[in-house]
Amino acid sequence: MTFHTAWSLDMHSMDQELVKDRIRTLHREAEEHRRAAGVQRLQRAQRDVERASARVRSALLRLV
Repeated sequence: MTFHTAWSLDMHSMDQELVKDRIRTLHREAEEHRRAAGVQRLQRAQRDVERASARVRSALLRLV
């Protein structure tokens, strides 16, 4: 194996590791995005419940 071939293999291995690292980073960022979206859905649902509860209280007060 010549020096050039060994260097090429080292560069190829380094390129593969960079690609794998980028893929891991993208997966981690996607998971963070999914979690953030889940938190936003939960907050929106909580606000909806609070509004519905306020409407029910208001309707019950009108009945009294």
